[in-house]
Amino acid sequence: MAAPCVSIPLMPNEPENILVVERSLIERIGMFQGLMLDTGRYLPTLLEPRNYRFVPRPAAEQNDTLKQLIPYFLIVNDGRIWCYVRGKKSGESRLVAKASMGIGGHINNDDLDLFGDVYTTAALRELNEEVVIGAPYTQKIVALLNDDATPVGRVHLGVIHILRVAAPDVAKREGVITEAGFRTLDELRAMHDRMETWSQICLDQIDALLAKG
Repeated sequence: MAAPCVSIPLMPNEPENILVVERSLIERIGMFQGLMLDTGRYLPTLLEPRNYRFVPRPAAEQNDTLKQLIPYFLIVNDGRIWCYVRGKKSGESRLVAKASMGIGGHINNDDLDLFGDVYTTAALRELNEEVVIGAPYTQKIVALLNDDATPVGRVHLGVIHILRVAAPDVAKREGVITEAGFRTLDELRAMHDRMETWSQICLDQIDALLAKG
């Protein structure tokens, strides 16, 4: 009988260990640039426990032979999408002051759960750490996002969720989130140049994403 996975708390100054997959694995399935709507072709393989591992985040950020899986929620209500600006204390310094439509973050080894899957546990943890949602909602994975054109993008792979909330009752939980609120598609398009690259890519194909989710 295999020993259970036990999460060990980090000591002070010990780096976070985050989930990564090999770039070569994605290449074998089929590398892409931008959005990939055929998630069923990729996710079962990427989330197979034998195909991912946990490495210290500083090492992963500098190694583009690895891809960090990042849940990325687009929160939607009545045709509007929740948007915010990353403040100066954001954990990703390369995205400070950029507008974003996506809520999410890294999967780490604290998310290992004997009674569930690591991805779902991590995705919901990240969502609940960053926002408070006070109304019923549904959510669905609709796409993967790869952007090898930027240094940030080369080491990350986004898993795009559409989260539809029954009422516009969403509030920020983290201080690094500023200028938050629901915006129409026209308002978001006017902000396109201010957005982080992932949000630009999602906005450029938002009709397809909303139709799937």
